[in-house]
Amino acid sequence: MNSITANAVRDGGAAQDVAALMLDLGRRARAASRVLALAPAPRKNEALHAMAAALRASREAILAANAIDLQAAREAGRPASFIDRLTLDPARIESMAGGIEDIAGLADPVGDVIAEWERPNGLRIERVRTPLGVIGVIYESRPNVTADAGALCLKAGDAVILRGGSESFHSARAIHACLAQGLVAAGLPEDAIQLVPVTDRAAVGWMLKGLGGNLDVIVPRGGRSLVERVQSEARVPVFAHLEGICHVYVDAGADLAMARDIVVNAKMRRTGICGAAETLLVDRRVADTHLKPLVQDLIEAGCEVRGDEATQAVDARVVAAAPEDYGHEFLDAIIAVKLVDGIEGALAHIATHGSQHTEAVITDDQAVADRFLAEVDAAIVVHNASTQFADGGEFGMGAEIGIATGRMHARGPVGVEQLTSFNYRVRGTGQTRA
Repeated sequence: MNSITANAVRDGGAAQDVAALMLDLGRRARAASRVLALAPAPRKNEALHAMAAALRASREAILAANAIDLQAAREAGRPASFIDRLTLDPARIESMAGGIEDIAGLADPVGDVIAEWERPNGLRIERVRTPLGVIGVIYESRPNVTADAGALCLKAGDAVILRGGSESFHSARAIHACLAQGLVAAGLPEDAIQLVPVTDRAAVGWMLKGLGGNLDVIVPRGGRSLVERVQSEARVPVFAHLEGICHVYVDAGADLAMARDIVVNAKMRRTGICGAAETLLVDRRVADTHLKPLVQDLIEAGCEVRGDEATQAVDARVVAAAPEDYGHEFLDAIIAVKLVDGIEGALAHIATHGSQHTEAVITDDQAVADRFLAEVDAAIVVHNASTQFADGGEFGMGAEIGIATGRMHARGPVGVEQLTSFNYRVRGTGQTRA
């Protein structure tokens, strides 16, 4: 810890120190990024494996740090979904370590020739993947983002500055210490993965300003208020999504047994993640056969169902849905249910209420499936599977920093390839332009 950081920590992140601290983090990250951009794949992989080993060896220390965060969250009256996102246990720590090892096993994107061609004048042109540079990740209650983001950025040859939320501060610090161990073990600069050591909100403001030109991209991962602030104030490009308002549409051509399995999983496997289903749409043509069992399955799984009049009619336990329930991200064991008039009704509803994150259709009618996949405007569109597969690890990407719902550069899971840019390399034999 350098003197500036030590002063900021000692003074509790006093305003006069935060600016100097953050600008120093940016300068150090930029210097580290130049080293990483040239680091060979075996060295980066050596660091990743050392990080995974350090996580396993430090399991008890990580759990002890997480217990401090959990106690504070419970005392603050945080909801169950928040506690779930914050909680670490041996299985989740092992999952973090395994995810880092998966990233090590991916092909190194840096230097990959995406395309190449030769011009009539003999110039040979290559489009080659290059690191983005320095990435800032601002996140809230998920301590595992510390490991995922650090490892992904390292693999992509990027330096990263991590700013976790105050609610996961102790957990993030314990995890970050393991990442730093891995970098040192492989002879890579420790500044390649830095964690903002204060919880002062001014630190976020400095990141949004770009840290004196040293930050190239910001990735926010958290609630709507955080993402909206980043998108409105950032002076550097942002990979972000505001909300995961995910729909499951059960078409008239859906197999009922399949639909029952998928709907419960999409909502209830983990209710607090952005890929959890928030609205169930059912084709009016199969209301008599499909709606009641789907609703009963959800209720019996512990989910509150808020429905339209038709949905209320099939089960007295259904709560009347308010208009704002459609298009709301509950992040809890609550789902909105509505009958729609076939694929047309489903497409119209999703276009009005969706957040361009993940949308699913359940049907054996291939024409309906093809139309849904082609017409729904979302980063991820799913046929006959749970929305909870909206995850970089499940896509074989090792892990992800988040799900980007914009249309520029990255869309969907932001993994190793999405954390790179490219340049053109032109090779000649003395050509000059007339």
